[in-house]
Formats: sequence, C-alpha cells, structure tokens
Amino acid sequence: MVLMDKKTYLTGEGFKKVIRELDELKNVKRKVIAERIQDAKELGDLSENAEYAEAKNEQSFTEGRIAELETIVKNAEIIDSSKLTAVSVEVGNTVKLKAEENISREFSIVGSNEADPNTGRISNESPLGQAMLGKRVGEEVVIFTPGGRISYTIESII
Repeated sequence: MVLMDKKTYLTGEGFKKVIRELDELKNVKRKVIAERIQDAKELGDLSENAEYAEAKNEQSFTEGRIAELETIVKNAEIIDSSKLTAVSVEVGNTVKLKAEENISREFSIVGSNEADPNTGRISNESPLGQAMLGKRVGEEVVIFTPGGRISYTIESII
C-alpha cells in the first residue's frame, strides 16, 4: 500500500502507536532478521536454504512496512479534539445517527489507519464517513449499498 503524499488522519494515541511500531521494527526486528540471515548463510548453500529464504522474505516484508509507516508519519495530521466543533461533522467527531427505523447508532470518524467498524470507529474514507463529513445536526446522510439506499438523520455531533 503506497500512500504517497495523502494526508493521514490520526488521533494522538494512534500516532504514538505508529511511532512505537516503527521504532520496534527499525531497532529490534531489523537486527533479529539480520542475525537470522547471517545464521542461515553460515549453513552453506543458499539456493536450497529454506531458513535463508524465509528470513529474506521477512526482511522484505519488514522493510516494506517500515517504508509504509514512515510515509504515514510524514503525512500525519494529528486530530486535536480540543479544536473540534459540534457545528458540522469532521474527522475526530463522534456522530449519533438515527436510521429510518428509528434506531440510533453512534460512530466516531477516524482516519483509515484507526478504523474499526466493529467498535463504531469508521474511516473518513468509508462511504458513510464521506457522506457525513460537513453535515450538520438534522441533516440527512444517504449512502448506497448493494442492498439499496440507506438514509440516516444526524441527531448529534460530539
């Protein structure tokens, strides 16, 4: 996944989590993999050395993840919850929606790296997240799914 110069929204805690993972990969895992590669080289013929091939594959994956995390850090925009307003929906807000069946649900709008729909944290890039951005209390939010049109009304913005 190449993120180029795309802005990446993160909460303060989400940013710290990315930094911790990046630090772990660069300062611990890289060294462990390098040692595994060296140990595998000492076993002899590299053309039939499964340990060497596996370590090189893990090294490639790890370097790719490091590059991805460095791009995320470079393009991170930290969501400052103290600057959020409840006027219109923006990344970082929690929104209470009422469905057509009078069922209310709450969603927190977060960046894609922190999204977890099972816990009500949806990405600003998801269809519902995109549809909510900029909307105000009382406005209708409509998304189209394979199952048809779904309409919500914004009850509150926190």
